[in-house]
Amino acid sequence: MFKEYDIVVVGAGHAGCEAAAAAANMGSKVMLVTMNMGTIGQMSCNPAMGGVAKGQIVREIDALGGLSGIVSDKSMIQFRMLNRSKGPAMWSPRTQNDRMRFAEEWRLALEAISNIDFWQEMIREIVIKDKRVVGVKTALGIEIPCKAVVLTNGTFLNGLIHIGEKNFGGGRTAEKAATGITEQLVSLGFESGRMKTGTPPRVDGRSLDYSKMEIQPGDEKPGKFSYLKESKTPEKQLPCWITYTNDKVHDKLKEGFEKSPMFQGRIKGLGPRYCPSIEDKINRFAERERHQIFVEPEGWQTVEIYVNGFSTSLPENVQYEALTRIPGFENARMFRPGYAIEYDWFPPTQLKLTLETQLIDNLYFAGQINGTTGYEEAACQGLMAGINAHRKINEKDSFILKRSEAYIGVLIDDLVNKGTEEPYRMFTSRAEYRILLRQDNADLRLTEKGYEIGLASENRYQQFIHKRNQTELLTQRINEIRVSPEEINSTLEKLESTTIKEKMPLLNLLKRPQISFEGIIQHTDLLKQQLSGFNEEELEQVEINIKYETYVDREQKLADKISALENYRIKEDFDYDRVKALSSEAREKLKKIKPHTIGQASRISGVSAADVSILTVYMGK
Repeated sequence: MFKEYDIVVVGAGHAGCEAAAAAANMGSKVMLVTMNMGTIGQMSCNPAMGGVAKGQIVREIDALGGLSGIVSDKSMIQFRMLNRSKGPAMWSPRTQNDRMRFAEEWRLALEAISNIDFWQEMIREIVIKDKRVVGVKTALGIEIPCKAVVLTNGTFLNGLIHIGEKNFGGGRTAEKAATGITEQLVSLGFESGRMKTGTPPRVDGRSLDYSKMEIQPGDEKPGKFSYLKESKTPEKQLPCWITYTNDKVHDKLKEGFEKSPMFQGRIKGLGPRYCPSIEDKINRFAERERHQIFVEPEGWQTVEIYVNGFSTSLPENVQYEALTRIPGFENARMFRPGYAIEYDWFPPTQLKLTLETQLIDNLYFAGQINGTTGYEEAACQGLMAGINAHRKINEKDSFILKRSEAYIGVLIDDLVNKGTEEPYRMFTSRAEYRILLRQDNADLRLTEKGYEIGLASENRYQQFIHKRNQTELLTQRINEIRVSPEEINSTLEKLESTTIKEKMPLLNLLKRPQISFEGIIQHTDLLKQQLSGFNEEELEQVEINIKYETYVDREQKLADKISALENYRIKEDFDYDRVKALSSEAREKLKKIKPHTIGQASRISGVSAADVSILTVYMGK
């Protein structure tokens, strides 16, 4: 029935969509298989993209040529740059999105790629020959031959939904679970486990009293995710709102604890530490009198509201009664209750840094199957799996990003080398080079790499070249300007910065925290001519580079020093048993993870600095 495809992608969530698009845009013939064509690109939980560290990931996906940033921009209803009061390493873009439009934009984008075909059905089995993928088999028994498979099953593998004392199979509300794949992979020698996540109830926005809440508008000058000029900022935005729980809410929730699947032990999987359910919050943080609730609209045309911060698996009547005790929710009408969902996952230490499995050639895992949580974490894994699957079957070198090159590199390196015991979520604190890995410079870090592998388009590449040339030109101009006290002191006084006594380079003044291009232009004509012809993005880029030059240089030198260990390559069949001086724990971990380089080996949990030295000396011999 089917001819042979280059790659079959199983699942059409955020990971699956990016995997399919990346591989297809690079030239592979792709079959995207999903159990429901109507939920391609579905936002299963909150209708938002980005946030702290996650926004940097979306920017990186876009810089490489992925589509999450473009889809987010097209469907946004609000934009906010988080952490503006902190340094630029912490600035994180976030969009509130129209849930229906987001999914529609993803489907339209995928259908516009001629190399992608679609099939609606459950995949029950991976067809394997001589420890290599040769196809997949559907629930109807149809075989789809292929050279590589990317599994992006999300929460569907043996998914079990919990609401109070009730539970039933499902991968998402109103959608059935996927069966067969876990059992097959375990029989092949894979290790699996159970994790859980949750979602809050949805309510009718017409039934809420917003006068009792705090308004949370978007940025006055909204930005966007994609670096492409064709991607636009929103002309109008919808506000979100903030309200709080109280003792009455907590007391009502506690009444349902005896029926809580989490507290009664019916849920075996471990949930995300940094996104706990409301019952977990009031249990773990009993001293707090209230918890923040974000009231988020789900789109331009719908009245449905996402109650962010109220994730729960308590009985539906307890959920409702507790909700109506929140200020502004007294007359709330619930559309559907919150629930918890348990699902199968596979510890990512069983993967290579390309996200290919160690046990089966040309089989890739991406997204929640690897123990992560979040749209952005899933999307970037899908992108990298799609890229590497395409390159592998075309006998090209692996595409791996270093920890000093991208948050994507940090995430995959963490998963493969350290593993995870709970749903993994990206934070800026996980990146030791976060001054280098800012959201503003993702294109300067990654677009050339994306272009070289055939993913970033010619149009994107030329826009990147223009920006790079403009920032270099502006930097050169600023380096040449010297200002006298007569020219600048009145401006410095207005900006509450120390005046100067003699002529000095403007560059030195711009390193002061109070001084900016905008401030100088506002109070003097000094820079108007030099800065004309540069857009806001280019001005911001240069200003950040000037202010943080010392810190950036220091971090880059550290990254270069540590990356020298990456030059020591380790053969895949290297026999660690021959290195007798290694600790037994290090030997066990090295044999399991099979690092590609000494650098990767040094980041494996259980491998000490002494072990790394021993290995380095041995490799030198």
